[in-house]
Amino acid sequence: MERIKQAIEKAKNQNPNEAGQFVQAQPNSRSAKFAPDSQQPSDALENVNYKKTRVVKLRAEHLEKNRIFSFNKNDPTSVTFDVLRTQILQKMEEKGWRTLAITSPTPMVGKTVVAINLAMSIAQKTNKTAMLVDFDFRQPRIGAYLGLPMEKSLNDLLDGSVELSDILVNPDIPRLVVLPTMNAVNNPSETLSSRKIADLIKDLRERYESRIIIFDLPSLLHSDDAIAVLPQIDCILMVVANGMSSKREIEDSLRHLSKANLIGTVFNKA
Repeated sequence: MERIKQAIEKAKNQNPNEAGQFVQAQPNSRSAKFAPDSQQPSDALENVNYKKTRVVKLRAEHLEKNRIFSFNKNDPTSVTFDVLRTQILQKMEEKGWRTLAITSPTPMVGKTVVAINLAMSIAQKTNKTAMLVDFDFRQPRIGAYLGLPMEKSLNDLLDGSVELSDILVNPDIPRLVVLPTMNAVNNPSETLSSRKIADLIKDLRERYESRIIIFDLPSLLHSDDAIAVLPQIDCILMVVANGMSSKREIEDSLRHLSKANLIGTVFNKA
């Protein structure tokens, strides 16, 4: 615990313009009382009608098992992600940014859980829509965590067998669209640095001005996958975990991100 605090303080002191604001996210295993009507925001932004996008109803018990709490606004843990959402959106709006990458020093610190909860929270903000994209081509988990049936996914788009509209999913949450990946990708680093991925990011970014796009990336220190695609994305949120992320891992990650727009760090599992 003390080592993580020291590392974060050191990161803040060394990178005052890059490290951004450090926020604690504390998802836990409390039972959530599922109230589907409570997630409906007001109509400040015109409702999105999904005519081509497949709509899939999520199961509350599956989300709870995987620590996805932002689906249920009656759960107190969702407030943590609403605070994170507001801080991130304020920083992104100042710069005109609309694409956000979420990564971590190492696997298993909860970056995908943070990405999903944050995307749901942004979608529930009445003047934004959100898209969540699974770019972790080594261990894609978004579809499994949400419980989405994935007959087709980003894998099929990459091999040219489907169109983008064929694989987008609305998880029964207004203003949220998910682009899942079903299987690990061969040569993930080369794929993420390819022209095909660059064109996809540009297309997703330019379709809707009100949309925030969150990319769940691989961890930073086990491969160069995340580094390969970061130049295509406006800003980065890093997730570290209490008792799991060492001081050296945090410092090494910050060096990898020295030329990127690091918007902040989430201290998870606190």
